[in-house]
Amino acid sequence: MHTFIEKLKVIVRDKQLRNRILFVLGAIAMFRVLAQIPIPGANHAAVAEFFAANQFFGLFNVFSGGGLTTLSIMMLGVGPYITASIIMQLMTVISPKLKELHSEEGEAGRAKFTQWSRLLTLPLAVLQGFGFLTLLKSQGVLLIATPQQFVMNLMIVVAGAMLLLWIGELVSEFGIGNGISIIIFAGIVASLPQTFSQVAVTATKAQIPLYVGFALIAAMAIYAIVVMTQAERKIPTTHARQAGSANAYGSTGSYIPLRLNQAGVIPIIFALSLLTFPQIVAAMLGYVQKPGYQEAAQKVIAFLADNTVYGIFYFCLVLFFTYFYTAITFEPGRMSKNLQRSGAFIPGIRPGIETETYLGTVVTRLTLVGALFLGAVAVLPIMLQAATGLTAVTVGGTAILIAVSVIIDFVRRVDAQVLMRQ
Repeated sequence: MHTFIEKLKVIVRDKQLRNRILFVLGAIAMFRVLAQIPIPGANHAAVAEFFAANQFFGLFNVFSGGGLTTLSIMMLGVGPYITASIIMQLMTVISPKLKELHSEEGEAGRAKFTQWSRLLTLPLAVLQGFGFLTLLKSQGVLLIATPQQFVMNLMIVVAGAMLLLWIGELVSEFGIGNGISIIIFAGIVASLPQTFSQVAVTATKAQIPLYVGFALIAAMAIYAIVVMTQAERKIPTTHARQAGSANAYGSTGSYIPLRLNQAGVIPIIFALSLLTFPQIVAAMLGYVQKPGYQEAAQKVIAFLADNTVYGIFYFCLVLFFTYFYTAITFEPGRMSKNLQRSGAFIPGIRPGIETETYLGTVVTRLTLVGALFLGAVAVLPIMLQAATGLTAVTVGGTAILIAVSVIIDFVRRVDAQVLMRQ
């Protein structure tokens, strides 16, 4: 408690740190206000019915921060940017030039890589916006009669997605933490009161023990997420001493901290974004007036509606993106070169190729444990939903997983800022 008070004093007294936190809060407030502005022609009476019949859209609603259920100008959320980021990350495997730009050209290269992701967001936002508006119009959720009204709504939702991307980038630059993740977190937190109220209204006496059990499991999962996210493997290093000393080498107490979950919450976000894409496309094709398209769409929807199939795909995608993102962000070769340049080495491991191989092996083993845990926590709500039949648990469990990871990352960054000022 005393440590918390001391950190709070540092935050209040330091103008720059205080302004950064206030900027984050102001951006969240602006986002929540914009998320309440509906697009023209929205039929709010049909929204609840539509989402009750299409449960998988609840996952995409996480990325829109609740804007999809309110048919707001922010209904696309950060979904287009996340899709663009996935495409750009996958392209680094195919294109050596992109990989070099992303990992070897420093801040300037990463800034250019991010700029290309932003440019790719615009056409993806147009495609997603067109698909969603077409689907909503066919279901009577969006009441528009002329092509001009449709184009106007498309321009509004695309502009809303780009505005939200800009707000997220401002939070990353002038605030604390990853702006896109914070926006997703804000949408999750804003939807909690409505979720709790729906549970309180619809829950029967027979379901109360189930919800209590869910609450206990959620508490244990949150605790496990916190522990696993903060866990790290410390690799000791030895530095060369100055010439003329009795012993040319010796330990200085340094170490390389390797986190158990290097990728953080990114694999969950990527997996959800990729998993909802075929369902959205299939849902739109289902309303095309051609039997072949409708039949194919029904097969895809029925295939992914199976909880077992959905859970397996979700688990595998989380594992894949955990390894993929870790391989992109952590490079044993570069770390080995940096150790060698600074005159440091790992005891018992020769500098150079052996050090690179050793670090790669350790990170691979750590990533396996972190990926399995992350995948297990991701599919746990789906398993509970399959066992009990309560559909609200799936979306809530995924949202909690993202929210806890974002909070941990935000707190860690704030602690780093406070320690730097102390």
